[in-house]
Amino acid sequence: MSNMWDKRYSEKNFFYGTEPNDFLRLNVGRFPAGGRVLTLAEGEGRNAIFLAKHGFKVTAVDWSEVGLKKLASWAAREGVAVDTVCTDINQFDFGSNAWDGIVSIWFHLPSHDRPALYARCVQALKSKGVFLLEAYTPKQLNFKTGGPSDPDMLPNLQELQNNLAKLQITSAAEIERDIQEGEGHRGRSAVVQFLAQKS
Repeated sequence: MSNMWDKRYSEKNFFYGTEPNDFLRLNVGRFPAGGRVLTLAEGEGRNAIFLAKHGFKVTAVDWSEVGLKKLASWAAREGVAVDTVCTDINQFDFGSNAWDGIVSIWFHLPSHDRPALYARCVQALKSKGVFLLEAYTPKQLNFKTGGPSDPDMLPNLQELQNNLAKLQITSAAEIERDIQEGEGHRGRSAVVQFLAQKS
């Protein structure tokens, strides 16, 4: 699988563009200022760079070495620091009470892997830590403007509410919106946006 991502990220251009995700940009002020933020499946780094520029101490995890090398050289050009960890997320130690924020943008896992991931996120957040997620829902299969083609990889709002019940929800909704993120995500899309805090 990582070979597919390595191939995708080996192009000179940025497959998902260089602008941060809209939902993250709108809510960046909700993370504790200057805190430690973990970004999951970060790829070429647009969200990590954005967060680092806002003064956060960012750790980016992805299993594509090519994507993370691209991120590292971009961070150096921008004069910001981002720690990168190249690993399968299922092998990554999230720690406990370790992060002021965890960001999951378009990180799609098979349904049987998701509950454990969400549980690790909850445990890994510090008190007042913020969890922010945007993902495609099964309705995205009607649009075909990005994301996996396997419905098993696509969560819905109910699933997130059930698995992240220990967090205090700030906002959570399934919506349709227009997304312009490089060549990877273009056009009308069906998404779930989820923002919550550990009390």
